[in-house]
Amino acid sequence: MVNITRSSDLALVGANGGGWVADLGTTAPATPLTQPLAPWQPLGAISDDGLVYGFDEASQEFTPWGLTSPFRRAITKSIRTFKCTLWETARVSVASVMYRLPADALTPTGGVTTYAETASPQPDRRAWYFVVMDGTSTKGFYVPQGEVTDRADVTFKQSDMSGYQLTITAYPDAAGNTVYHQDSVPVTPAYTGS
Repeated sequence: MVNITRSSDLALVGANGGGWVADLGTTAPATPLTQPLAPWQPLGAISDDGLVYGFDEASQEFTPWGLTSPFRRAITKSIRTFKCTLWETARVSVASVMYRLPADALTPTGGVTTYAETASPQPDRRAWYFVVMDGTSTKGFYVPQGEVTDRADVTFKQSDMSGYQLTITAYPDAAGNTVYHQDSVPVTPAYTGS
């Protein structure tokens, strides 16, 4: 009889997590268990939809003459995104990424913060760091060059929490990498055939 190998310790539920943003060139925290400190700024409460790590890939198949199935495939597009809804819309770091403004442009004067949205937005690349936690398992995602590339409509309604639903697209750094992973998870036990 075949024994099926399973370990619930190796399965991850996104039970909790957080996000941070910083200027380009900011290095990642040492481990996903290290609290991000300044210049990292927290993104605050994220909706219970959590964090979505997206993959958008395309490829080209090459089928030689005389065959009906391809013998080679080339990746023609490989994009990584992160999507989340930020609920703390009054937090300076959150408003900063939503409106593509430096944080110091959101300093209140006389208790009132004023700013304008431009009709000609410029690129706004930043460093991003996300952590997903489940008990003692933690996954960290460091994006050295990311930009908010999609913003959903914002609803102001008595029965709903207002939030900024953002999609962050990861761009390649000088080494050609888009996302760096840091996993603090249980070691996979050696397979014994049972």
